[in-house]
Amino acid sequence: MKLNSAIAAALLATTGVYADDASKVETESSSSVSVEIPTFTPTAIKAPFLEQFTEDWEKRWKPSHAKKDTKGQEEEWAYVGEWAVEEPYKYKGIEGDKGLVVKNAAAHHAISAKFPKKIDPKGKTLVVQYEVKLQKGLDCGGAYLKLLRDTKSLHQDEFSNATPYVIMFGPDKCGATNKIHFIFNHKNPKTGEYEEKHLLAAPQATISKTTELYTLIVQPNNTFTIKRGGDIVRDGSLFDQFSPAVNPEKEIDDPNDKKPEDWVDEARIPDPDAKKPDDWDEDAPFEIVDEEATKPEDWLEDEPLTIPDPEAQKPEDWDDEEDGDWVPPTVPNPKCADVSGCGPWTKPMKKNPDYKGKWTAPYIDNPAYKGVWAPRKIKNPNYFEDKHPANFEPMGAIGFELWTMQPDILFDNIYIGHSIEEAEKFANETFFKKIAVEKALEDAEKPKHEDKPKSPSDLKFLDDPVLYVKEKLDLFTTIFANDPIQAIKFVPEVPTAIGGLLVTIVALVGIFTMGGAAPEAAKKTAADAKEKVKDAKDKAAEAVSTGAENVKAEVNKRATRSQS
Repeated sequence: MKLNSAIAAALLATTGVYADDASKVETESSSSVSVEIPTFTPTAIKAPFLEQFTEDWEKRWKPSHAKKDTKGQEEEWAYVGEWAVEEPYKYKGIEGDKGLVVKNAAAHHAISAKFPKKIDPKGKTLVVQYEVKLQKGLDCGGAYLKLLRDTKSLHQDEFSNATPYVIMFGPDKCGATNKIHFIFNHKNPKTGEYEEKHLLAAPQATISKTTELYTLIVQPNNTFTIKRGGDIVRDGSLFDQFSPAVNPEKEIDDPNDKKPEDWVDEARIPDPDAKKPDDWDEDAPFEIVDEEATKPEDWLEDEPLTIPDPEAQKPEDWDDEEDGDWVPPTVPNPKCADVSGCGPWTKPMKKNPDYKGKWTAPYIDNPAYKGVWAPRKIKNPNYFEDKHPANFEPMGAIGFELWTMQPDILFDNIYIGHSIEEAEKFANETFFKKIAVEKALEDAEKPKHEDKPKSPSDLKFLDDPVLYVKEKLDLFTTIFANDPIQAIKFVPEVPTAIGGLLVTIVALVGIFTMGGAAPEAAKKTAADAKEKVKDAKDKAAEAVSTGAENVKAEVNKRATRSQS
């Protein structure tokens, strides 16, 4: 990293602009767009739970120090991920607006806050709403929340993946998987056991560095709505949009019913009365020689397909005793390029008109067919009917229990309550104010389509010095990894800058080691340094012109050795 920085500085120097000038250009470019950013004001809206992460947030939120439940796994995981409450550094939409931030990559995080009093959604509309800001994007990780079941054993210090929850809601992405989770735990009224119900065909989450608003609404009539950015992206019924279904089937297959041995379930069979025709030749080949074909007039039968490379030369370092007799590599015969072909001519093959292949009897309907067998149905002994799955269990806390590869995920403006109108009003005060600013800041960072260079070679230093240096350096290192000669040829600015940097260092060392030497000696050292920079440029140019020839000779040598 330090070497790259030094090379970048040398590139700037060789182009005639200092690094501080470049940073000035970048600052002027980034500040050219003026966006009015509103100032944070706490809301006056009330709800069973509303969080804006104001100064007293630590009174409510406590990180977990538990270990992750890893049943069946030898390795243990602890919730070591750190949390902080801070303003966003990416596209700040409201001045002074802070949020809860996941601070560590590739770490398990867990934190929770207890509700002032338990929230019982029975017979009420339930609204869950919160903001997510992926400041570094999201390749693999979760950003969902959990509403925890209100129990006596609910302790914030012990919050983990094993803590019972009522609802899990929010974005989750890893690789090609990208969804907004909506999972609720349903209690079986017959057994008392809980079972997770997962939303089918879950909508996609927004993977963006601007803030996104996620809203879940569950109505007493057992319907649900999911909104993203205020727009509905999924709705339906709790009865038929989840897996496993809330209510089991009334009837099930009889596990004791077996298919009779004489049951015939083949719908079609080979015709037992069909016979192979007498003229059916199974041995006839698929292709035969085209006896009517004639050799093209321009076919060069005496010309070989390949010839020794007339431009190949025996390498100077070839040792006949060690390497054997040198044989030039072969190349395609140029005489064969513009004719039908070279070498011995043979008649081509063609499809045999008498080919029929192996004979098989045609299929007919099976007269003994009885249909597809299925076991008889019996009453489901475990059947129950829950007519009100929206009557979720009482909830005592909210928690984030996550693992993510990207840090700095920010959560803010959480609303848990029963009023759709109040949640929308809260969103208007917060999300919709900041998102307009964030989008403007994001658009200002995007390069104009017509100004976007097609490649690094199209870049101009004075247009954007920082981008120029970065792209040239990246291009050089990429090509250099595969072919140093090509790297010098296509990006000569970098090796020239490296040479200049090294010579400058030598010159400076000479000056400082002379101590109180006469000024003439310092001038001579500077002149020598300038001459060495010129020599470095000349050598780079020479490497470009001769490098290709050296590479070709080495290739010829290796190719010939492989043939001997």
